[in-house]
Amino acid sequence: MDATVTVQSVESVGPDTVAVTFDSPDEFDAKPGQFVRLTADVGGESESRFYTVSSPDTDGSFETTVGLDGGEFAASLADLEPGDTVDVSGPFGEDYYEGEPRAVVLAGGPGIGPAVAIAEAALDAGNEAAVVYQSDAPAHTDRLDRVRDRGGSVVVTADDVDDAVADAVTGVDGETAFVYGFAEFVDDATAALTDAGFDGETKVENFG
Repeated sequence: MDATVTVQSVESVGPDTVAVTFDSPDEFDAKPGQFVRLTADVGGESESRFYTVSSPDTDGSFETTVGLDGGEFAASLADLEPGDTVDVSGPFGEDYYEGEPRAVVLAGGPGIGPAVAIAEAALDAGNEAAVVYQSDAPAHTDRLDRVRDRGGSVVVTADDVDDAVADAVTGVDGETAFVYGFAEFVDDATAALTDAGFDGETKVENFG
């Protein structure tokens, strides 16, 4: 779908990272792990970028997480104020949470947005969640703490993720791995899953 959406809030959620929350258009139904295309005015020109949904549902509103190392477009989103509008298209993507009984989410850098969304959605549904997050400047730490408080497993590390992935994988029926991040992290995380003996379904979103 294509729509114009109104900004509800822009909130700092970590070093050089903001969460931008928008009103959801009618009939908009993005799943945790899907992404949208946002179009906004940057320096007098219309520009577009893709951002993954970082809220566990889109009932009434939806959130995207924006790293401010993303250039002028990201900076323009961070400068938005409640009541401003942008254009949205989507949702897009096939690698999202579909009610799997155990979600093991591996996130590198900006992959933390879909990671917290999937973990929260899984716990909301009465299922299990584990997050392994590689970052030396973590974002969404408050939400990660709440995932822990609700019984989810969370590991945040600036180092390699091999041991954390091995600990997160249990082999239970229906366990699904979700991998979100830039290419180098995706390669490392999928290799760690193989080394851990994981043989379940893996859903991957490579940010380039």
